[in-house]
Amino acid sequence: MPLNIVHDADGLSKIILTEAGGSTAEVLLYGGQVVSWKNERREELLFMSSKAIWKPPKAIRGGIPVCFPQFANFGTLEQHGFARNRLWSIDSSPSPLLPANSQSCVDIILKSTEEDLKTWPRSFELRLRISLSAGKLTLIPRVRNTDSKAFSFTFALRNYLSVSDISEVRVEDLETLDYFDNLKDRERFTEQEDAITFDGEVDRVYLSTPTKIAIIDHEKKRTLVLRKEGLPDAVVWNPWDKKAKALPDFGDEDYKSMLCVDSVIVENPIVLKPSEEWTGRQELSIVSSSYCSGQLDPRKVLFGLS
Repeated sequence: MPLNIVHDADGLSKIILTEAGGSTAEVLLYGGQVVSWKNERREELLFMSSKAIWKPPKAIRGGIPVCFPQFANFGTLEQHGFARNRLWSIDSSPSPLLPANSQSCVDIILKSTEEDLKTWPRSFELRLRISLSAGKLTLIPRVRNTDSKAFSFTFALRNYLSVSDISEVRVEDLETLDYFDNLKDRERFTEQEDAITFDGEVDRVYLSTPTKIAIIDHEKKRTLVLRKEGLPDAVVWNPWDKKAKALPDFGDEDYKSMLCVDSVIVENPIVLKPSEEWTGRQELSIVSSSYCSGQLDPRKVLFGLS
């Protein structure tokens, strides 16, 4: 099946993925960014800022930005790297991944340009496969070193999730883990709570996280399960009211209906020798959850049963 490519009002090329059950995903070639994921009832599962800027060279606040070759603000590169505000291309040779049904899958690629080499003098190929199935959105990023020297990088898939009410959301599976608190000069702490809940600004980098993290939305009686491989760390972020008002591309009240739970590599950068390749994987899935006394039905979380 040929890809369904449309152009939005700002002239940006957008790929529409659909699956038989009625769910959809939209992927911009600008930034290689998923900007929409709707379930079969046409409910939006990703958050998009009401003040998002849709014109290059600005990064788009919402969806799932790709942060490469760095996540956070270290060194001389722009914060979160440059992949999220570059124009990607359709990848015509996504090997060695198995071919997929093009109706619900797209492979895109970003290669280093002369301009990028001025700010980050490393030659690379960054590939991303986005695939859609019933109740599930999967992203597989790959970075290949096409340079003559080794290089290192950090990476993130920044997941802006749509929630009904941030004060009614809890994040599970991060208990007892160490984290850096970006609100306290990156001081290191150990999570003491059984679940993370929200009554103010949160900006934490959890280290060596499990392969599954559950985000429970009480009001919607819905649980979003994040599974990941090759992306060992996780960021949990909500700006709350004061920070939201200070961000020019973020609506004053937007913080109430969003939460970032990101798949990241930040504590231990990936080092690639020439011709080596790194592969990660992220899967977002929705399960209906009857929330009771802090426990999910483990079968539903592990096997996606509803």
